[in-house]
Amino acid sequence: MRTLKFILQKEFRQIFRDPAIIRMIFLLPVIQLIILPMAADYEIKNIQLAVADHDHSTYSRQLINKITASGYFKLVDYGNSYRQSFGEIEKDRADLILEIPQQFEKQLVREDASTLFIAVNAINGVKGGLGSAYLRSIIQDYNREVRMQWIQFPKFSPEPTIEITSSNWFNPLMNYKFFMVPGILVLLLTMIGVNLTAINIVREKEIGTIEQINVTPIKKYHFILGKLIPFWILGLVVMTLGFVVARVVYGIIPVGSFATIYIFAAVYLLAVLGLGLLISTYAATQQQSMLISFFIMMIFILMGGLYTSIDSMPEWAQWITRFNPVSYFIEVMRMVVLKGSGLADIKQQLLIISGFAVVLNAWAIYSYRKRS
Repeated sequence: MRTLKFILQKEFRQIFRDPAIIRMIFLLPVIQLIILPMAADYEIKNIQLAVADHDHSTYSRQLINKITASGYFKLVDYGNSYRQSFGEIEKDRADLILEIPQQFEKQLVREDASTLFIAVNAINGVKGGLGSAYLRSIIQDYNREVRMQWIQFPKFSPEPTIEITSSNWFNPLMNYKFFMVPGILVLLLTMIGVNLTAINIVREKEIGTIEQINVTPIKKYHFILGKLIPFWILGLVVMTLGFVVARVVYGIIPVGSFATIYIFAAVYLLAVLGLGLLISTYAATQQQSMLISFFIMMIFILMGGLYTSIDSMPEWAQWITRFNPVSYFIEVMRMVVLKGSGLADIKQQLLIISGFAVVLNAWAIYSYRKRS
């Protein structure tokens, strides 16, 4: 224990001696947690719309007004030429084209049917697909409004009607920040844990102090614990700062217990710090360790379930996510913060992360070789 105490003192002094590491640990996560949730919005807005109106009737103008009044579309071109509108797409100034045919109003009134044409700029598939879906929904809604004006219902309608009511559980206002902030906090915690510990032992190799440590009677597990514990404590401090930011900036207060989150976070940090130390034992230079940790973090982020639902992934990708510790912590954070889940509800995720922590740290201890 005395040996471990001296190693911990050395590590804390080394950390707090470097102002860049202090800023990286405490300042950057706070800035990112403030900026990223405001930018990462699932709603698609400001969709650039070009309209080729060959009819110029009352109904066509009402339809265009309804589309622009929705708040999702911005009318960038209005004319009577499809070629002109398509030129806006070619110049990347339009995302969608709505072509209204001649005699649109007459066909709708006399023949009870008309056809509209939508052209989508599919370079940005997400924006184009959602924009097309929004536009179709608005057109269908306008179609119902027109029909309601024509139909004269009797006092008691003979047609059966279905009335739909709905409620949103755990996030009543469907506020995407309540959904994103806990997940982004997990990613920031993971980046700090993996990146900083990945360069830890490698830095000792590059500055030459590793050779001095290797000739001492320090045991391997003492050395690994001395490298792990300081960042484990700092990781919990960073998570505390993250919850302060979530409370002050976004008004997010976990429905569940903070104790549940911190118990899981403590085990989770052991897992990701063990991964970082494992990378550090194999890498020969800091550059190598940073590139390896960057590659792993890209997989963790993109396949963690924050931006893409895991259930929507192919089956082979879902199997990969089972070996991604980030996906478990994001799921747990949302369960506790939004749903109020307790330890009994997250016991499966806790056992899996505990397995990750044991395997990765044991592997890091085993892979570290002391050379005399």
